[in-house]
Amino acid sequence: MMTLPPPRRLAAAALAGALVLAGCSQGSAPAPDAAQQQAQARDAEAARNLDTYRQLLRIHNDQMAVSMGKDIVQRFPDSAAAKEVQQTLPEIEKRWTENSEKARLAALWQYQVAPMAGGTQSTAATYDSQPAGVRVRLVLRRHTSWGQSAFLFNDGHGGFVCKGNCTIAAKFDDKPRAIKAYAPSTGEPALMIRDDKGFIALLEKSKKISLPVTLQDGEKKVELVYEVGGFVPDQWQALPKKGGKK
Repeated sequence: MMTLPPPRRLAAAALAGALVLAGCSQGSAPAPDAAQQQAQARDAEAARNLDTYRQLLRIHNDQMAVSMGKDIVQRFPDSAAAKEVQQTLPEIEKRWTENSEKARLAALWQYQVAPMAGGTQSTAATYDSQPAGVRVRLVLRRHTSWGQSAFLFNDGHGGFVCKGNCTIAAKFDDKPRAIKAYAPSTGEPALMIRDDKGFIALLEKSKKISLPVTLQDGEKKVELVYEVGGFVPDQWQALPKKGGKK
């Protein structure tokens, strides 16, 4: 007659067999090959970069977000990270481009209030953006005694050819407009605009102004181009009129 082992021994033997089978099963799973390991590493890097992109969006750092977003799309084009980035990147890039251009145009202008010839003057000035060997400032000025004026000033390179009244064949955003001007009798290297109020009104509505003039130095003809879209009238400080009147 066969002798059966005790129940505890049967359970232990079954457990041991199961562990052996499990060990054999685990041992038979193939390790990731080099290509799989590389793919896993790329997915992990894409996920990390996506997390950085999300953080940049949260803090409204559009410039860095655009840079990071483009990098994700370029380096991981088929990833889930690239798919998510492409849903927001075009709008963020458009906003950043527009704001960058606004900042660039605004930086072209300089505003200053300072003493001048027994009074105080407030100026808004910008240089021509396509210099032809010279840098000519376009200046808007308010002076406590002289009032308001608009003029071109050629820093250290002589004045302009303009006998009596002369006409500048100006363009405001490529729309022609004749501007009357004159050279100061006191000899400053400037060209004064007759209708300063009208000129400034046109400037405030324009993005670009073209002013063809002739320089005294060799009677050289140049076309002065000014990007004026960043002009902020409120930064050109108003001054009290002579006698203390506003």
